[in-house]
Amino acid sequence: MIFINFKTYEQGTGDNAEALVQTIESIAESSHVKLIPVVQAVDLATIASTTKLEVWIQKVDSIDFGAHTGATLPESALEAGAIGTFLNHSENKIASFEELTKTHMRAKEVGLKTLIFASSLTEFKKILTLKPDFIAYEPEELVGSSEKSVASERPEIITDAFNLSKEQGIPLIVGAGIHSREDIKTSLNLGASGFAVASDILKAHDPKAELLDLIEGYN
Repeated sequence: MIFINFKTYEQGTGDNAEALVQTIESIAESSHVKLIPVVQAVDLATIASTTKLEVWIQKVDSIDFGAHTGATLPESALEAGAIGTFLNHSENKIASFEELTKTHMRAKEVGLKTLIFASSLTEFKKILTLKPDFIAYEPEELVGSSEKSVASERPEIITDAFNLSKEQGIPLIVGAGIHSREDIKTSLNLGASGFAVASDILKAHDPKAELLDLIEGYN
């Protein structure tokens, strides 16, 4: 599986986001690789209603119904069509482990799947205790890189993370600069169950061709 994080790129916003999802859906159908767009809250309802793909939201908050201006209510994300949510991404870290725990519990309470990100092995071990549906270990210095990836620069991280996640039965998602079929192939061989990509697709001159190239790593 490949999670495609739209972030707030222009290419992943509004009408552009809808068009990209249609491209992703056609590739998913022909390749039989599970592709999951992870979209902005403002685009979620529209996209979820117009695609067969499983659609995720980029984050939710720990809040319940009430006076929480600007927050993302887990119930609203679910009603809008989200199947799951990212939590603790390096670009939107949750302030404390206690708050992360609360947010994860709220997401699970309403029925959302979770992918929680860790930026260190220490954090990774703590997050495993929460039993998320998926877990990712992304060194922050490699997130968004177009030239280096965790697979090419620090493959031992993938091995260490896989050994820990395997003990808990939690699938490992690899991100941080993934941008080639070689990155995909290497990571799969080291135990990865899936991938989180963003700029490699969203900022590509030809997103379709770039995504097809990544999928070649599964062959």
